Amino acid sequence: MKKVIVIGCPGAGKSVFSKKLAAATGLPLIHLDNIWHKADKTTVSREEFDMRLGDIIKRDEWILDGNYVRTLERRLAACDEVFMFDLPADVCLEGARARIGKERDDLPWFEDGLDPEFEQWIKDFRAEQLPTTQKLLQRYRDKTKTHIFHSRAQADEFIEKITPRR
Repeated sequence: MKKVIVIGCPGAGKSVFSKKLAAATGLPLIHLDNIWHKADKTTVSREEFDMRLGDIIKRDEWILDGNYVRTLERRLAACDEVFMFDLPADVCLEGARARIGKERDDLPWFEDGLDPEFEQWIKDFRAEQLPTTQKLLQRYRDKTKTHIFHSRAQADEFIEKITPRR
């Protein structure tokens, strides 16, 4: 495990898992939201995002946390392991709501509410984003080791298995 991507619906627990995985493996963690979003809630251009992503992908080791379906195939082609969070929309909405008002290092601003457009995106994730993700995972199944979590407990169990006992 040297080049890892963590994908799935917002609110599923990707960033929390990514932090635990980075702590357990020593791999450097990059949150894609911090590359795409600016502190003023605007975004960088696609070209800038793609250039920065390309620079990261060239490195020897990384964990890339974030879905970003538009760049998923590029990341799948470069990674050796994938962690996919496939949780129900209500669980993801609960996760997104639970982080409101909390300081985070995976987003360059402080969330003070759940944007209605973002909420709808979470509700539509399974129908609109997941099929493309599943097709791409299938395409790269012989190249990458893929773990699919259907609960946060499964993700926690994985971390427990790889975390050295003290």
